[in-house]
Amino acid sequence: MNIKILDEAQDDLVQGFRFYEARETGLGTYFLDCLFSDIDSLLLYGGIHQVVYGHHRCLSKRFPFAIYYSVKEDLVHVYAVLDCRRNPLWIRKRLRREG
Repeated sequence: MNIKILDEAQDDLVQGFRFYEARETGLGTYFLDCLFSDIDSLLLYGGIHQVVYGHHRCLSKRFPFAIYYSVKEDLVHVYAVLDCRRNPLWIRKRLRREG
């Protein structure tokens, strides 16, 4: 199985990095390390997570973020990495764009 992180999801990760790095130097790097670890776990656990708004949702272990993805054949497509504190209506609208 392979993982493909779509451009929008990469942008989400960059925004998260900037947010946490602005809070404390080094925290942005820790954020990325944690989220990439969570994304890598999809190689083993991809497809077992609850479906929310038409995508599987994997919750990050350390940060209040969710990874929205789908599994097609032998490929995990990561559509978005979103802050769970966002308005659920905004999240639903964003994921409809990605669908």
